[in-house]
Amino acid sequence: MHQQGVGDFQYYVGISSLSQIATAQDKVCVLNILGGESSEVTPVGHAWSGGNVVFGTSPGRRGQTLDTPCGPIPVFNSVREGLEAGHRFNCGVVYLPPTAARDGVAELIRVNPELKKIFIITEKIAVHDAREIRAMGQQAGIDIFGANCLGVADAWNQVRIGGALGGDSPGDTLKRGSIAILSNSGGFTTTIAQYLRMAGWGTTTLVSSGKDIYIHYAAPEFAFALANDARSKAAVLYCEPGGYYERDADFTKPVVACVVGRWKAKLTRAVGHAGAMAGGHDDALSKERWFMEKFGVDALYTPDNPVFSAKGAVVTNIAHIPAALTAVMRANATLPDFAPEGTMELKPWFGANQGIQLPVALDPPVVEAAAPHNAHIAELARSVGTVFARQNLKDASGASQMDPRTQVSSLHGVSMLDAAQKPLEANLALALLRDAGGPNDHALVNLSVLALTRLHGTPMLTAAQAAREAGNAPNSVLAAAASIVGPRTAEPARQAAALLIDLFSAAGLDDACDQTFDSTSIALTPAARALLLVDEPDPLASAMIDAAHTRGIRSVPLTWLIAQAGHPSADAVLAALTTTLGWGPLRRKRVSRLSVETLPWWMRLIGTLLGASVDATQHTADSVCGIAQSELLGARSITEVAALALTGRPLGGNDLFAFQTLTGLLLTNGPGAISAQGAKGAVSADGPETPSRVQLNKAVVGFLTHTGFAHGGNGFEGVAFLLERFAGQDLTDPANPDHGLDLAAMINAFIDDYAAERSAGKETGTGSRNLPCLNHPVFKGKAINIDPREKFVRELFTARGEYNIFHDYYRQLAQALFDRGVTRNVFCVNVDALIATLLLKMMWQPLREGRLSTAQLETAAFTAFLYGRMIGCAGEIDDHLNRGRNMDTRTPQSQVRFVA
Repeated sequence: MHQQGVGDFQYYVGISSLSQIATAQDKVCVLNILGGESSEVTPVGHAWSGGNVVFGTSPGRRGQTLDTPCGPIPVFNSVREGLEAGHRFNCGVVYLPPTAARDGVAELIRVNPELKKIFIITEKIAVHDAREIRAMGQQAGIDIFGANCLGVADAWNQVRIGGALGGDSPGDTLKRGSIAILSNSGGFTTTIAQYLRMAGWGTTTLVSSGKDIYIHYAAPEFAFALANDARSKAAVLYCEPGGYYERDADFTKPVVACVVGRWKAKLTRAVGHAGAMAGGHDDALSKERWFMEKFGVDALYTPDNPVFSAKGAVVTNIAHIPAALTAVMRANATLPDFAPEGTMELKPWFGANQGIQLPVALDPPVVEAAAPHNAHIAELARSVGTVFARQNLKDASGASQMDPRTQVSSLHGVSMLDAAQKPLEANLALALLRDAGGPNDHALVNLSVLALTRLHGTPMLTAAQAAREAGNAPNSVLAAAASIVGPRTAEPARQAAALLIDLFSAAGLDDACDQTFDSTSIALTPAARALLLVDEPDPLASAMIDAAHTRGIRSVPLTWLIAQAGHPSADAVLAALTTTLGWGPLRRKRVSRLSVETLPWWMRLIGTLLGASVDATQHTADSVCGIAQSELLGARSITEVAALALTGRPLGGNDLFAFQTLTGLLLTNGPGAISAQGAKGAVSADGPETPSRVQLNKAVVGFLTHTGFAHGGNGFEGVAFLLERFAGQDLTDPANPDHGLDLAAMINAFIDDYAAERSAGKETGTGSRNLPCLNHPVFKGKAINIDPREKFVRELFTARGEYNIFHDYYRQLAQALFDRGVTRNVFCVNVDALIATLLLKMMWQPLREGRLSTAQLETAAFTAFLYGRMIGCAGEIDDHLNRGRNMDTRTPQSQVRFVA
């Protein structure tokens, strides 16, 4: 049973023209007006419509108000209370939850005989409730819109009811014109209006029909009202799969139909809107066919194939709507409502391709933004570097992570397997600048670090040697030296770096290696000159400049600095080198200005740690480890010097690659590693929200004090095991596959002893020892277990034609333990075995010749770990400095426990 309405509908429809949907005379009541969505969008629509909301309801909040630009909206517990207070309305907007929507509609209809229209914003209303809502509206003679819609709007009347059509500034999108819109999607209703406006078409009435399973005001009702609206010359429909509403619509004016959702044809349930079902005869292809038959066309409209008629066109991309509409209206001798205002093509206001050359189609030109954004963007462009959002970094990191499945860690997106193939200087650049860089960058790193590695006559070397002679482990020795490289030591170079960043960013330097850059316009104030130049030649500065020329380093800041009248200080030269190194990542917004300003401190710290790792006797006035200062600065790499410091002999070829692989694997084990926790905790304690208070050397000490013989020196366990197994064997060269040893016999002899040990342990209950470097808590349980890290490195060395007898021994041992029935499956050879076997292979000759003791070998194993991990932890420290919060690594008291 229903009221008698307009037209020939077999059900009630009260609206005869689109001009009646949203009028200046409409007064609105909003249910759940203080809800999250309503409280955001209602004030905008209310103000744009000249104050059309008379009151809202929110149970238990009577007396409150919702503030809007044109005055507060009163709130009552119920609709009846609002009516009793003297308010009158003819439109209701429902923002209630799905289970309450039916009761809300019933309340509106029951207590207000003046009600004519209801707009249901709520989505996913049960079909049973939707049918009851429909029945109540029909019986009372009320037009219902929705559900799951964003309401309606009218550009002529400047009225919006319910929802957010037109966005936060409806007047910017809804310009008076001649095109009506009906859309299943609320968001696309606004988007389509904006597309039309850019093409010169304004709008009349916009109806967000919604796309719940039941659509109350759909295409047939819209087509009828369109025909009777003298303002509307045509319409745009946006349709999704599901429902036969469009098939039953009788359009008498031109229409452009945008049908989307072909991809849903094979789905058996709704994705997105609850009513956007497909799989039957109301899928997207069916709807395309309906419209084609209505319009008398046989294909879709596309820019390449513009098929249309005077009745309309069918598109599947909203970007094609304006062109299709213009073509259809031209066939009807109708021009656009006004001059086109632009396009909706992507017009980026700023861009950064990170140095990547993109295809033209993917690299639109940057245009000037509209005011006032253009001024803001210009200011942003003048700034250098990025700014990271600060957050709690307890057990979190923006630098490193570990894949729990493969146990492969990564640093700034580079896996340790890839880092193992890069030299230390590349990995240091990666850690601090998020980019491993190229040959010029590596030369800059090598010179900057090695210029500060010779510690002869410095308190750093004195402190390190005293710690060494007191019997301390390598981490404590290095910590003693690092403690002295404090803020005052680093400040002159940091200030110089900050000045150079200011000068060259103001000069417009883009590429710090571009030797054609004209820097003659850069002038120095007296204060700046005092910061960079000294009265007498600085020997270290001169040596660094000579070395830069020898290495062929390209550096605009260094070239400019040398050209100044005066003598550059060593700190200024260091700052010029590190500013050149960091300029590319800084300009690409990969790193912060803070990171580049602190690079000189990092170079000094890494150089000090490397120098302090060898005995004081290895330092003279003009050499380190027997390498003359000129050669050290002008020709050597960090990788070569670290390998020499570790082994006591120059390494090259395969041995140097093995050392590089070893240290690369050790860069990081994720932010949960004890060493990383120590580094991050030190930064957190200083307070990174005030970066100037953070002492980088103290953070390095935090990393060092959180390493030890269990975390750092544990690689020696595998070395000690191998030394036991190869004791008494005449092994000359572990890299020679023709070594002459019977590995199978050696392994079987060990298994005999090990099996007997296990049997005795079972009888006595004492158990047996675990074999170092075999098995892993993650890679276990399969017939043959493999640590992917070990597999990768094994295959890498095999491809290089390199052999390692110690690695071969471990591989054969794992298989033999299974073959002999000692283990139930083939244990994996884990990543610790790589560390042990690579280290022992490098150190075998001095060990065999008696130049290296077992204790020294254990120290070397620990030091090798520190070489790699100090680089990874430098990345963690820089990341926490930029992103972390004060004291964010502490554990809340509620999560700690007392043990009696």
